Amino acid sequence: MAHNPQAPQSPEGHDPAGSTQMFRAFVDDGGPQHGGRGAAAPAPAGPRVGLIVGIAAAVAILGTVVWLALG
Repeated sequence: MAHNPQAPQSPEGHDPAGSTQMFRAFVDDGGPQHGGRGAAAPAPAGPRVGLIVGIAAAVAILGTVVWLALG
């Protein structure tokens, strides 16, 4: 990890919060930009679709297991 002279140092010279400080610096810089649009982009529906597909797959697998066990 890079040495940060502004970070508080423990007596051993190890900075336990170094990664947190680097993350906050990244967030404060703004991170990746989205084309300079004024309005925020709508949230993607990916997680919701994935959840529905996962539940449908679990029900199908459970149904198959029950069918094989009773058949």
